[in-house]
Amino acid sequence: MSTLWQGCLADTDYFEMRSRSGHTYGIWVTTPPGYDHTKTRVPVVYVLDGNWAVGMTAPLIVTQADPMQQIQPYLQVSVGYAGEEAQDWTRLRNRDLVPPGEPIAPEFVDAVEMGVQTGRMTREEADAYLAELRDSRADAFLAFLADELHPRIERAYHAAPSGHGLFGYSYGGLFSLYAWLSGCPLFESIGAGSPGVIGEDSQVFAQLAELGDSLPAAKLHVTVNDQELFGDLAVYQSLAKHTATFLHRLKARGGNVTTAVLRETHVTGLQSSFLSYLRTCRAQ
Repeated sequence: MSTLWQGCLADTDYFEMRSRSGHTYGIWVTTPPGYDHTKTRVPVVYVLDGNWAVGMTAPLIVTQADPMQQIQPYLQVSVGYAGEEAQDWTRLRNRDLVPPGEPIAPEFVDAVEMGVQTGRMTREEADAYLAELRDSRADAFLAFLADELHPRIERAYHAAPSGHGLFGYSYGGLFSLYAWLSGCPLFESIGAGSPGVIGEDSQVFAQLAELGDSLPAAKLHVTVNDQELFGDLAVYQSLAKHTATFLHRLKARGGNVTTAVLRETHVTGLQSSFLSYLRTCRAQ
C-alpha cells in the first residue's frame, strides 16, 4: 500500500484475488497494533462491502488496545471489488450478498425508481442494478470466503485456527443471516447490521423454517436503526419490520442471538453497527 494510504489505514495490506467463479475481488488486510505473527496467532473478522466499509471499520482495530473496554485481538479482512469494477460495487454486491432466489420486494423497486427520478442514478444504472438481483449468488460468494480466501489468509498471515467472525451491513447483513443459517463452520460469531430482509417472503424465513430446532451454534448479533423503524421511507420500514419478525421467530426457538437498536439512519449506521458487534461478540 502506498505511503499516502498507509497513513489513513495503518497496518493495512491490499491485494487482489480472482475466484474460481471468475470474479476479481479487492482484499484489505488490517493487522492489530504491534502484531507479530511469529509470536501470536489471532482469528480473522471478515467485513463485507470493503470499498465502502474499510475506511470506517478498519481504524476500529485500535479497540483491541482500549483500556476501558478491550476487544479480543483479531485480524480484519475487508472484501470488496477491484480495478474498474470498484466503481460498480453498489451493483455487484447484489450478485454476491443476496441469497439465491431472493424475491425483489416492490418497496425496493420503488426505492430504485426514486433514485432515477431524483437523478441519483440513470435508467441504465437502475436496470443493471436490478438485473444483478435476478441472478444472485450468495452461495458462491460464501464458498469463496470459506474455501478460497480464508486458506490464503491463514497461510499468509498465520491466522488462528478458530474464533473467526463475519460482519455485514444492509445487503451485507442479509448475507450474514444467510451465512449463519447455512451453518458455515468457519464463523463463530456473526454480525448482521440492518439486514436487507425487505419482504416477508425472504429466503431467510424459508431457511429458518427448514432448520427447525437445529439452530447454528455461532453467536449472532443483529442491529437496526431507529430511523429505519420510525422514518418515512417504505423500504427501510419494511426492513425493520421483517427483521423484527425474523428475530421473534428465531428467539421463540431459543436462537443464540443478541440485538441492539442504534440511533442512526440506514446510511450512517454501518460503523456503529460494527462497533456494536465487536462489543457484544468479541469483548475481552
